[in-house]
Amino acid sequence: MRRLAALALMLTCLLPAAAPAADDTQSLKQAVFNDPGAPVLGNPQGRVTLVEFSDYNCGFCRKAMPEVAAFLAEHPDVRLVIHETPIFGEGSRYAAMAALAADRQGKYPAFHRTLMQMRGRAERASVLRAARAVGLDTDRLERDMQAPEITARIEATLDLADRIGLMGTPSFVAGDQAIFGYLSREDLAALVADGS
Repeated sequence: MRRLAALALMLTCLLPAAAPAADDTQSLKQAVFNDPGAPVLGNPQGRVTLVEFSDYNCGFCRKAMPEVAAFLAEHPDVRLVIHETPIFGEGSRYAAMAALAADRQGKYPAFHRTLMQMRGRAERASVLRAARAVGLDTDRLERDMQAPEITARIEATLDLADRIGLMGTPSFVAGDQAIFGYLSREDLAALVADGS
């Protein structure tokens, strides 16, 4: 596994001030692990939290998805917080907004899985096909995507990624450990064990 740095060290080094106040570090950790607007997969009441920053047009995010799903199936005590991080252009942003809006119809997990499994780029046409495949009302989806809180959620995640020095997607965080890149289920288990 490629360890980038302990999250606390990342937070300490990357905030504008040379030595951030404890409140700043706590605030960033809260945003990473407990953002009330971020979708949660796995066990919402899990005793262990794993965080994933991902993009639907990221090949390694797509490759990691079956590993993440298998890891969650093997570890029912894990809560997975997803930060929609659209860094690969407008199609990525459209897909991330659609995924967040799908949560309003109770279909985020199925839609997330379908978007991660689709072939080709995520863009409006392919995202809407995926939405129909999981039974989403696409007219409502596109209306909900325009909600200010959806845009605010995306901007907050991109800002958070900048503030913690995210190197790209996928990035996984557990405890004070952050790892960038594809991880197998064994790597995810080791990350969670190290971060506990």
